[in-house]
Amino acid sequence: MNDELVARLRNLAVATLSDGCDQIAGKRGFLDFEIKARVNARKIVGTAATVLEVPNDEQHKPELAFDVIDQAPPGSVIVISNGSDANTAVWGELMNAGAVARGHEAAVIDGGTRDVALIRRDTDFPVYARSVVPSSSIGRTMTITRDEPVEVGGVVIHPGDYIVGDEDGVVAIPADHVEAIVEFAEEAEATEAEMAKYITEVGSMRAAIDKFGRA
Repeated sequence: MNDELVARLRNLAVATLSDGCDQIAGKRGFLDFEIKARVNARKIVGTAATVLEVPNDEQHKPELAFDVIDQAPPGSVIVISNGSDANTAVWGELMNAGAVARGHEAAVIDGGTRDVALIRRDTDFPVYARSVVPSSSIGRTMTITRDEPVEVGGVVIHPGDYIVGDEDGVVAIPADHVEAIVEFAEEAEATEAEMAKYITEVGSMRAAIDKFGRA
């Protein structure tokens, strides 16, 4: 994880970074709108540590997910793919406690979280998820792999990709494009700030678009 890039990403909006993925990487970076802050909403920035869960009715515990939490570098975003199953919680109080103990940044879950009141009571750790649901994952899912590309919210996320979340949602930035996307977003936000100021001064969006050459 590049600390300088993380610091710059903290100053950029998810919406602008999503535009950067479109323009620079040539592909969608934003996750499905249902994946949003469900517990302890705040801005998050970190690199992805990935887990893949699949439906399974046997009594499996998410051992590989535990290993990822224990072994991923501090500051990671724990990313769990669960096939968009909103009726199964694959994150809860104990996994949350482990993530906090290891100094991780957040969890992003394509599935459910539970124990919301307990997580909020004990920590300020942000959990972005597709749903809040009381069901256990045991007897419903099985962890089959870690540290591999996973699909989350319609986007394929590779280990080490940069994950940014705010009130607008979550964007996954490909690691091999992150510097160019950060530069694009910094320039875009500077221009938009000037445009907003100009619109206020002259009272015309059309005048600002004509002056700055962009909408």
